[in-house]
Amino acid sequence: MKTAAIITARGGSKRIPKKNIKEFCGKPILAYSIEAAIAAGVFQTVMVSTDDEEIAGIARQYGAEVPFFRSEKTANDYATTNDVLEEVLEQYDRRGEHFDMACCIYPTAPFVSGEKLKRAVEMLQQSDADTLIPVVAFSYPPQRAMLVREGRLVFEYPRYLDSRSQDLETHYHDAGQFYVFRTEMFLKNHKLMTGNILPLMVPETEVQDIDTMTDWEIAELKYKWMCRKSDMCGKESDGKFFV
Repeated sequence: MKTAAIITARGGSKRIPKKNIKEFCGKPILAYSIEAAIAAGVFQTVMVSTDDEEIAGIARQYGAEVPFFRSEKTANDYATTNDVLEEVLEQYDRRGEHFDMACCIYPTAPFVSGEKLKRAVEMLQQSDADTLIPVVAFSYPPQRAMLVREGRLVFEYPRYLDSRSQDLETHYHDAGQFYVFRTEMFLKNHKLMTGNILPLMVPETEVQDIDTMTDWEIAELKYKWMCRKSDMCGKESDGKFFV
C-alpha cells in the first residue's frame, strides 16, 4: 500500500507573517512536520505543497520533496485543505504515481511525532474506516455552555445545569494537526470530514492552535515543557524517536 505525506504550507500568512517558516524553538516550524513524517518510516513520499519559493527551499533543506507548485486556484485565501489535497493527488496521477493512502500534515504542528504518525497510519490500515482524525477532549463540558443574550448570561443547555461533570458525555474536537485518509474515498467525496471516521485521542498537552502570537508563545512553552518531561525531543530514547 503506497502512502504519501502531504504537508500544506502556503505562503502569505496574514496574522503571523511567514508563519509556516517562522523559527519555533530553534528551527523553522515547518521542519517539525517534515522530520516527523520522515521519522515515521511509513511514507514512500514526503512532500510539501506550497506556492512560495522560500518555503520550498526550506522544505527541501529538511528532506521533503517539492515536485511542483500550487496553482493560483489553490494558493489564494479561499482555497480549502480539500482543494489542495485534491490538486496534489491529481498532479501525482498525471505523473503516473498513485497513492492508496495519504496523510495531510499541517506545517504548524510541532507536537506531531513520527511515532504518532506511524500509529495513525497503521490504525487506519487495520480498520475499515475512510479517514483517521486526531481529536482532543474539550477541557470544559460543552453541555455547560452559556450564551450572552440582551446583556445577560443564559445556559444553552439548561437541562444539564444540575448534572455532575463526570456524568456528562465527553465531547471532542479536531486537534488540527494531521489527517490520514484513503485516497479513493477522498477523491469520491471531495472531503476529509465525511464518511467512516476513526478517532485518535490526543492529550491536551500535545495540542495548541497557533493563530496569534499569544498562541505561538503558549505552544513554545508547551513544547519546552514536553521536552523536559519526556527528555526525548530530537533524539532517540528507549527505541522511540520523538520530533
